[in-house]
Amino acid sequence: MIRILQQDSIYTKAIFAVIIGATIILMVVFLVPGMFDNGDASNPTAFATVHTPGALGRIFGETTTIKTDDVARAAQQQMQQQQLPDFYLQFVMQRAGQLQVERTVLEHEADHLGLQVSDAGLRNYLQHGPYAEYLFPGGTFIGQDQYVNFVESAFHLPVIQFETEVKGEIELQRLQALVTGGVSVSDSAVRAQYLQSGTKVKFDYAVITGSDLKAGINPSDADLATFFKTNAAHYANAVPETRKIEFFNIETSNLPGGLPQVDDAAAQAYYNANLAQYKTAEQVQTRHILISVPKGADGKTDAAAKAKADDVLKQLKAGAKFADLAKKYSDDPGSKDQGGELPMIATAGLDPAYAQAAMALNPGQTSGLVRSSFGYHIIQTVAKQTANVKPFAEVKASIVEQLQTQKSAAAAQSYATQLTAEAQKNGLDKTAAAHNLHVITTDYVAKDGIIPSLADSNGLLGAAFNATKGAPPAVASTGEGNAVFQVEDIKSAHAPDFATFKPRILDDYRSQKVPELLNTQLIKLSDLAKKLGDLHKAAAQMNLTVKSSDLVGRDAQVTDIGSLSGAASVVFTMPIGGISSPINEGVNGAVLELTDKQEPTAADIASHLDATRETLLNQQRQEAFSVFVDSLMNRYEKAGAITYSKKPTQLPLGN
Repeated sequence: MIRILQQDSIYTKAIFAVIIGATIILMVVFLVPGMFDNGDASNPTAFATVHTPGALGRIFGETTTIKTDDVARAAQQQMQQQQLPDFYLQFVMQRAGQLQVERTVLEHEADHLGLQVSDAGLRNYLQHGPYAEYLFPGGTFIGQDQYVNFVESAFHLPVIQFETEVKGEIELQRLQALVTGGVSVSDSAVRAQYLQSGTKVKFDYAVITGSDLKAGINPSDADLATFFKTNAAHYANAVPETRKIEFFNIETSNLPGGLPQVDDAAAQAYYNANLAQYKTAEQVQTRHILISVPKGADGKTDAAAKAKADDVLKQLKAGAKFADLAKKYSDDPGSKDQGGELPMIATAGLDPAYAQAAMALNPGQTSGLVRSSFGYHIIQTVAKQTANVKPFAEVKASIVEQLQTQKSAAAAQSYATQLTAEAQKNGLDKTAAAHNLHVITTDYVAKDGIIPSLADSNGLLGAAFNATKGAPPAVASTGEGNAVFQVEDIKSAHAPDFATFKPRILDDYRSQKVPELLNTQLIKLSDLAKKLGDLHKAAAQMNLTVKSSDLVGRDAQVTDIGSLSGAASVVFTMPIGGISSPINEGVNGAVLELTDKQEPTAADIASHLDATRETLLNQQRQEAFSVFVDSLMNRYEKAGAITYSKKPTQLPLGN
């Protein structure tokens, strides 16, 4: 072997090159620190890192860092748009971050498939896509300076970032088109879909309510006693723990020296230090007519929506009333019934294109067609307000009140701390007497109870139930001040006696019996109605009322039945005159008798064929792409190609 390697030949050199090259790669992969780590998990600026899967992908592939600042910015926008409370931020941020991770993975896959967008492709999209009417009105470019102004004012982004994000959107559209390009639906499936969605029914129904049954359950005392004994474990702590509390109350009104005062200089200093609090955002009040365009819709659908919006605009220019047109045509369910009117809204919470167009109008003026991410709008500006800072004179009174409240609270807290120390040394009674305060002793009260003499007893009760009997006096908030307290006695949670708790036991007994009785009665009603061939006769024998629905579709809500997309959807499969089995919703139930069914005619199906096909295609494309995304994310996660700086927080809400 040594002799072979000593030979001076091209093959020997090739062997050495391969061996040395492989050794270097393996050394890099296995010896370089962090090569197999999932990125820098301690990097506070990175929410996550995505790289090409596989060992070689770590060396030669693409790596993208998702910045925490970008995720936080997206989360803040969602918080503003959805008007969520501050404590939701961490969950919204995790959701926004997960979406950015998913987008990044899709971009990696699109790059791998060669779907990158060139500068020429970007320009073509801007010229012929949804931004065309702003950037290329009449087919002519507005010019670089106006283009920069449009991007910065409408999207609050530098042009380079805007173009990068638009290229990313186009790239993802290409990927989705590639993945779902083979999706198709047959004519028979389209007809079946419209036959199902277009069918309407009318039916009679008799309802049995759990509340009615519950009222009719009247067990004997012996039955209740047996139930109480059988469920002894359930009632073991039915009577909650209670405590007797001794306290005296300190309010700002009885502070030594009276309420602290706030002078003008202090108020002015606070105003100067907190100018951001007194800034008012740019706001606009509008009314609009929206002709919606579904997200991801093709050019044909977009063109149809634009044509419809154009027609509405022509009617408006011809003298039609804005409110009437909004009620008739607008696809915005939140405003159409009010004639398209929206309240005063901060422009930061609006679609950028909508906000720019609305602010460009004077009150009373109406726009042309405005394309937003929701579709085509006709906007009429009612009022608008530019961003500004409220003058000191306007907010002085509120600042003085706020500072006085803060100083009073601090003084009360300090005074309460002083009296608590005295009470720990001298006892509650002596301390209260020394300061002209009155000691109150409560009855035995539960943790969720009320102390009548206090405006808010939650703080005191919470503190008292965390203290021990006989512990030194402590202080707790009372909403309007503080209380110095001590726990005098405790009664532990225990089982009630039968006589005292009988009303609660009766209610529990009835609640337990209702589901079984409801099911029995529904079966009896259904069987009797089928035997007689008439729901009305069966209901009469059982003293039940029969109601009738309107002619309704699958998306309807029927009184006492609820949504027809649930268990009651069986009515769409029944023949006229057919009687259903029990529809048991747990609390209430019903039996249905179909009285009329109207299915779409062949002409109806034919006239809706294209629209139904497009709807069905979009559904199946979305499903196909969703499966693709799930599979892709699973592949990246299994390969360790996604790294989070922190483990994602579990969201408390549905996706």
